[in-house]
Amino acid sequence: MKMKWVLIASVTLIYFCMNIPAHAEDESLRTQVLNYAGKSYTGIQDPDYLSYDSALREYMVKRIHQRFGVTLDPKTYSGFDLLEIEALLKCKKSEEPADTIFKMFPKYR
Repeated sequence: MKMKWVLIASVTLIYFCMNIPAHAEDESLRTQVLNYAGKSYTGIQDPDYLSYDSALREYMVKRIHQRFGVTLDPKTYSGFDLLEIEALLKCKKSEEPADTIFKMFPKYR
């Protein structure tokens, strides 16, 4: 019976340790993006949409650099293009060059 409680306590401790953010800066970028969750916009010229897209681009560029070691300019691609680029980088073969992925996306500005 005592072993059962030790096991439950250990699993709970491990769960909470795994959910601690590794970097406070990364967490603040994620929070900036999540602040826009559930909002609707009047169009792509809406100031709130532009600030959301800017926050999303910053977050995605940092995440792509951390996960794949690829440095991108946040002003080059839209936030949604960066989401697609990340998905394609996850799926690409190890011997496939990453440059072929970037050629599929038009420049944002």
